[in-house]
Amino acid sequence: MSTLDATRAELGLLVLYLGKAEARDKICRAIQYGSKFLSNGEPGTAQNVDKTTSLARKVFRLFKFVNDLHALISPTPQGTPLPLALLGKSKNALLSTFLFLDQFVWLGRTGIYQNKERTELIGRISLYCWLGSSVCATLVELGELGRLSASMKKLEKDLKNKNKYDDEQYRAKLNKSNERTLSLIKAGIDTVVAVGLLQLAPKTVTPRVTGAFGFVSSLISCYQLLPAPVKSKTV
Repeated sequence: MSTLDATRAELGLLVLYLGKAEARDKICRAIQYGSKFLSNGEPGTAQNVDKTTSLARKVFRLFKFVNDLHALISPTPQGTPLPLALLGKSKNALLSTFLFLDQFVWLGRTGIYQNKERTELIGRISLYCWLGSSVCATLVELGELGRLSASMKKLEKDLKNKNKYDDEQYRAKLNKSNERTLSLIKAGIDTVVAVGLLQLAPKTVTPRVTGAFGFVSSLISCYQLLPAPVKSKTV
């Protein structure tokens, strides 16, 4: 019965995970960029999967700009340095703009909005906003990691000869540092993906490179959305 209960609990977490629109979006994102890697920009089945999945993802992101708009007008955590606070707000503003404009791109790609040239222009502007938000996110994570590192060193001095890993506060800071390191890696990868989608360095960041980096970024996002594992109970 204990094994059955554990299996049921794990399946419950999977249902909960797949029930999130954000999780489904990131899974589709992995499929999209994996297909882009396989197609390398060449016509065929993989490119069709890339394009159709990209269009489908836009439905998951309808009105998602409200999330970052809310974060933009919310107060920053107390003690946050002004430069980091401004970078964080810039990231929210740019990401919210990207998601807002992306809705018009969806309208154009589905044929509801008929002006193809303007749709392409809006799509390019939105990608520049995403590029800017990724750069801001990278700088924010670097700054926050620097602050965390300084506070952890100070805590180590306070603990002196004690085992720092036995201290709950130190472990919490270490976990936070690991999370921010992963977010930093993802933000850096997303910056490369945005450069690839905008074709700012076509000889270096090819469709295959864009697909590979986008796939890795998607896997990181899927991992970050995972619920806490269930602790098995022994009878």
